[in-house]
Amino acid sequence: MTAETREKMNLQGVTDVYYGKVRDVYYFEDDLVVMAASNRISAFDVILPRPIPFKGAVLNKVAAKFLKATEDICPNWLLGTPAPHVAVGRRCNPFRVEMVIRGYLTGHAWRTYNSGERMLCGVRMPDGLKEHDRFPEPIITPAVKAEEGHDEDISREDLLARGIVPEAAYRQMEAYTRALFARGTEMAAEKGLILVDTKYEFGSYRGEVMLMDEVHTPDSSRYFYAEGYAERQKRGEAQKQLSKEFVREWLLDNGFSGKAGQTVPEMTPEKVKEISTRYIELYERITGETFDAASMHTDAPETLRRTEDFLKGLRRRA
Repeated sequence: MTAETREKMNLQGVTDVYYGKVRDVYYFEDDLVVMAASNRISAFDVILPRPIPFKGAVLNKVAAKFLKATEDICPNWLLGTPAPHVAVGRRCNPFRVEMVIRGYLTGHAWRTYNSGERMLCGVRMPDGLKEHDRFPEPIITPAVKAEEGHDEDISREDLLARGIVPEAAYRQMEAYTRALFARGTEMAAEKGLILVDTKYEFGSYRGEVMLMDEVHTPDSSRYFYAEGYAERQKRGEAQKQLSKEFVREWLLDNGFSGKAGQTVPEMTPEKVKEISTRYIELYERITGETFDAASMHTDAPETLRRTEDFLKGLRRRA
């Protein structure tokens, strides 16, 4: 049971379809792929029971903006966005690892640190830090993608020893990860934000390491407001965040953390509208652009027509 009636796209020439928690991916023989970002929302690896209006368009538009802004750093999969929530790109063979990079002691890193541990994914975190402090330099803490359930933290050494990613490809992924995070940090600072942590996913396309999926979106990244950050740290106050964390916090406050036997709290129309409004606010702050809701809606036939036309154009130029 998903958070919305799954709107399948009857695209011509599809050879395989993957239905994910929040995205549906359509594959073709000619190395093209169509990714439809739904309005479904997940947290703690669980799809919540109500869709969030405009969420798919927000994630798709933000990802497209950052993929375009970083294509000078590394090649990426995206070829275009024929509809607000639809992206078309190159079909990559994904590496089964998320490249998580952290600039600050926040979230999972803080929970590990606060438990007394100083090693995370084979990386030693310095003593004497408090929650949300900045690391001397960003740390990369990879995670192996699980087929089901939670992803697995892994060290660089174990990842290579297990042959999950070839060493040459992994070194390239590390270099790209640091360069992408530096660019994301610069772009965030221009909007009065701090890019706290994020994740990147890579794949191989005709022998080349290529950036895949979403980049610097509120679902894949955590941001702080730069204004007042130092003062809040000095006073030991919580940082003002800009990410999907507010959804997780609401669930935790209502006794849900994704564990067996727990029930997702009721998502009233008011709560759904609040979450949608927050996503739109995230879009506008991160991109510096006004979110035009009217232009973000296309019905199923129009979405299908635009996507088919875009695919035909790509093939004519091939």
